[in-house]
Amino acid sequence: MIKQNDRTLLKSKNITEEKVKEQLSQFKIGFPFMDIKAPASTTNGILSLDEEQKLMFTDQFRNGIDNGYTVLKFVPASGAATRMFKDLFAFINADKDKQAQEKKEGPIKDFLTHIQHFAFSKELEQICDMDFSNEQAVFDNGVHIIKKLLLPEGLNYGKYPKGVLKFHLDGEEAITPIEEHLCEGATYGQDAQGNVNIHFTVSGDHQPLFEEIVHKKLPRYEAKYGVTFNVSYSTQKEYTDTIAVNTDNTPFRTDNDQLLFRPGGHGALIENLNDLNADIIFIKNIDNVIPAYRLRDTIQYKEALAGVLYFYQQKIFAYLRELDNNQDDNDLVNEIIDFMQVELFISLPEMIDNYSDAEKRLYVQSKLNRPIRVCGMVKNEGEPGGGPFWGIGINGETSLQIVEGSQIDMNDPQKRKIVQQSTHFNPVDLICGTKNYQGEKFNLLEYVDPNTGFISEKSINGKKLKALELPGLWNGGMSDWTTIFVEVPISTFNPVKTVNDLLRIQHQPETTQSH
Repeated sequence: MIKQNDRTLLKSKNITEEKVKEQLSQFKIGFPFMDIKAPASTTNGILSLDEEQKLMFTDQFRNGIDNGYTVLKFVPASGAATRMFKDLFAFINADKDKQAQEKKEGPIKDFLTHIQHFAFSKELEQICDMDFSNEQAVFDNGVHIIKKLLLPEGLNYGKYPKGVLKFHLDGEEAITPIEEHLCEGATYGQDAQGNVNIHFTVSGDHQPLFEEIVHKKLPRYEAKYGVTFNVSYSTQKEYTDTIAVNTDNTPFRTDNDQLLFRPGGHGALIENLNDLNADIIFIKNIDNVIPAYRLRDTIQYKEALAGVLYFYQQKIFAYLRELDNNQDDNDLVNEIIDFMQVELFISLPEMIDNYSDAEKRLYVQSKLNRPIRVCGMVKNEGEPGGGPFWGIGINGETSLQIVEGSQIDMNDPQKRKIVQQSTHFNPVDLICGTKNYQGEKFNLLEYVDPNTGFISEKSINGKKLKALELPGLWNGGMSDWTTIFVEVPISTFNPVKTVNDLLRIQHQPETTQSH
């Protein structure tokens, strides 16, 4: 099955034959669905902060900064923006009749009608040598304009990563998501010395594009906010790539008889996160940004959630130190068990009453001494899907988990009902503590649940194949972390999934009205 030329490829990617065999076996076995007991809600697992609590937790965060805590902003930013332009690509590849129809209604009509409201409009106008205020000319030349936006003969947006695209306008100047993350980091992510640490995960091909923008724009933002930025980058490690298979689970081979490996999804980034060193790590996707003038709610909740992390981390650390210093204090162990149940929503094993005092102590220490994450959760406004749930582990214990729709068996009426009852979704708004009570970094790879990956169907050059996705970074990738969910407002969640999302008022300049 493994040929000599395969071994050369495996060696270059630092992937063992054993790992390939494991993955091939996983395709045959599949992954189990996540067993869920109930949705997490504000009455069952999600904290809802009132104004007083927000202020109190914000003060906690500032105490942490004053005490020398280091802060880092971690921004997953690999991947091209191709999916953002899916409708536009379909339009330029359609026949003339279909194109004429699409100009009359739907996303193409919206795009062309409001073309002047995109931050890239001026640059596109110059490349097309047109006046976009002439709406008839814009519609007549729609195919030409969109090709100039997407393809290499124009702006090449179809191939670039989202981070370098022009998303917003500040006066006459177009602003990229990279810059918006710099601005955001400066507002809540600086340490006591005024340093702002930002780490982008990028694809190797795209890193020079990021570096160019950062090099050009950094002095301006450092002067504006009075901070010093430390910007770093990493790429997904090649050994996290996973093998692709045919529909019969045999290894897929390319036309030149090579095995095909694909990136393992955002779950691979647990390796990148594991390499970083900071006391508080904010995680937020590259496309979830808004213009700086709209940041008030984001700043308020980021600081409050970081304060929740600091507050509970200090309580946990204090308990772990007390356990070290008081080997025989059973009252302390019982106090900690109450804290775990009431404040951290940690469920206890049914047999705990049968544990000896020493076993209880060991259980409590192992449960508390692990990475901690505070996750913002937004109220559902559309169809319920992936989000915060009470998951049931192999040992029968329940724990708070972020579960994707694909991990849930929607053919099971009971599970479908649980999903329909869910009240919140996951906006990918995490604050992480990755060090223990002695200041040492946890090895985050030890807290991944390997049974939470999934298999997806893809195609390459018209051939169907199956791909293996690693446990998602904030799903199974953090399955065994101490998890705290906090409700955050929808105003903190403004992702750009399609180009027309940029027309929403949240992404428009201060003076622009809604479209």
